[in-house]
Amino acid sequence: MGIINLAITGCLGRMGQQLIKSSIKDKSTKLVALTENSSINTKICGIKPELNTEKALSKADVIIDFTIPKCTFEVLKIATKLKKKVVIGTTGFTKKEEELIKKFSKKIPILKAGNMSLGINLLMYLTEITSASLGDNYLSKVFEIHHKHKKDYPSGTALMLGKGIASGKNKDFYKMMGKKFLNKKKFPYGNKINFNSIRKGEIIGEHEVTFSSGKEIITLKHDAFDRALYSEGAITAAKWLINRKPGLYSMRNLLNFK
Repeated sequence: MGIINLAITGCLGRMGQQLIKSSIKDKSTKLVALTENSSINTKICGIKPELNTEKALSKADVIIDFTIPKCTFEVLKIATKLKKKVVIGTTGFTKKEEELIKKFSKKIPILKAGNMSLGINLLMYLTEITSASLGDNYLSKVFEIHHKHKKDYPSGTALMLGKGIASGKNKDFYKMMGKKFLNKKKFPYGNKINFNSIRKGEIIGEHEVTFSSGKEIITLKHDAFDRALYSEGAITAAKWLINRKPGLYSMRNLLNFK
């Protein structure tokens, strides 16, 4: 495998800046394009950030996108036309938008994950196993904490974990989705999966899944201390995706979880 040319969208965002740092450290990748939602005169690593255009993204082998859904679909339209591969770390998609991403993946390889961390993807795998192993008398809920700058809630990772619970029981996640709480000290279990999101300080990310029968509680938990976890995972995803055919992939495919 030769050097992989990377484009990073949303380059001024928190993850965009972290992705730039990780891509520079990785000797098997080369940063060739940076984009933002407005023109910028200052160069970053010798590259002038541009808008999302065919010209800006034409040199890339893989585009890494950690932005907002509107921007992601701009990127996917361009990537499809240019036959580029895309790693999506953006969160906050609606069910309809998730279906639209699947349509794009029929034409180009896409790896999409609400979280690029190895530990989080292992947590999701364990969540599925736990959910499948426990009876219907066990109720479940998902708790997460992120920094005060994060706008969407529940987080993409929390939703991933919710999908893991539903998948373990062979049920439709959207039919199992319960209430979404924000900044509550306590929140209840329910017949559906309830979520509670805390937004405070500069916390990178904490996620917790609990199962309760009323007689015992089983807790699965993950804490992230360094945002490089996500950017390094995204770079690994880009390198893995380079040899894939069109399709929609996840970190689970990369990690070869059953």
